[in-house]
Amino acid sequence: MRHLSLLDKLLVEVDQSLRTVYATAPLSGRPLPTDDMQSVGSLTDAEKRTAASLMRINHAGEVAAQGLYRGQALNAKSAEVKAQMAESAAEENDHLNWCEARIKALGSHKSYLGPFWYWGSYSLGAIAGAAGDRWSLGFVKETEDQVTRHIDQHLQKLPPADKASHAVLLQMKQDEQHHAEVAQQAGAARLPWPVRKIFMPLTSKVMTGLSSKI
Repeated sequence: MRHLSLLDKLLVEVDQSLRTVYATAPLSGRPLPTDDMQSVGSLTDAEKRTAASLMRINHAGEVAAQGLYRGQALNAKSAEVKAQMAESAAEENDHLNWCEARIKALGSHKSYLGPFWYWGSYSLGAIAGAAGDRWSLGFVKETEDQVTRHIDQHLQKLPPADKASHAVLLQMKQDEQHHAEVAQQAGAARLPWPVRKIFMPLTSKVMTGLSSKI
């Protein structure tokens, strides 16, 4: 097996970031959450804008998740944790595609700040990974718990007629809960209070606020 230089590794990550932000990620083979991903039902223009804004936020979160998992895998201490990060990232690829399909169906666009979401999260993931596997898993656990809460809020805000987006978010919620449970079972440490209650909610607020519009 070829040994990759630092430059090789950097180019691989740049390529991965471009694929995540601009290309269609490979699907895992799981069935789609709904048979009609392109359906917009009887949504009014205002309802389409609301749904598109929410799905753009979720898509930005999935871009960030890819960066986070890649960064954590970079510094993972054990092969098991590295493999777990890779498996979770593969499932998140489905979320990326599903959210993008809904955004397009609703006549809108993905967040233009995708590279920022990816590399910002990649940096956080690398820092968490360098702190040790227990802390890295703890970061996954807390991140997925917070994402689940955000999805619950979005399910309440989505127009009732947007059945396809509801189906996508419900499947995403199930997957995020599973990722949190796996991280907990693998030995996730509980993050310090300032990280859980101040830093992470603040960064999430910035991302959701910007990606809902830009």
